[in-house]
Amino acid sequence: MEIINLGTEDARREIKIGAALKEDVKRRLIEILREYVEIFAWSYQDMPGLDTDIVVHRLPLREDCPSVKQKLRRTSPDMAVKIKEEVQKQLDAGFLSVTTYPPWVANIVPVPKKDGKVRMCVDYRDLNRAN
Repeated sequence: MEIINLGTEDARREIKIGAALKEDVKRRLIEILREYVEIFAWSYQDMPGLDTDIVVHRLPLREDCPSVKQKLRRTSPDMAVKIKEEVQKQLDAGFLSVTTYPPWVANIVPVPKKDGKVRMCVDYRDLNRAN
């Protein structure tokens, strides 16, 4: 993979393209990506007004299945800071909202990315399985 900056040095907008592409294909691809650079979302703030009928995540809970509270997984202090920062960014951008679900907890699973950032996932396994 080859990293291409479609922005400036101050406001980087990096993408990855295949390093094995032929030079003329790579050049044309970069040209078209630069031409349409403004249609990509580079941060949470770039996506205001998303239709919540399309992008809201809801958990389909079944009344006949008892909820299971997962055992809390501990994270290292430095990972906990990264998780809090990511959650705060998403709250500030309006991507997350506080809601109340039944008395169960699903663990956040931090997945470190190569660039040092953290992708947050939620482990929903075992939520509808009895103990």
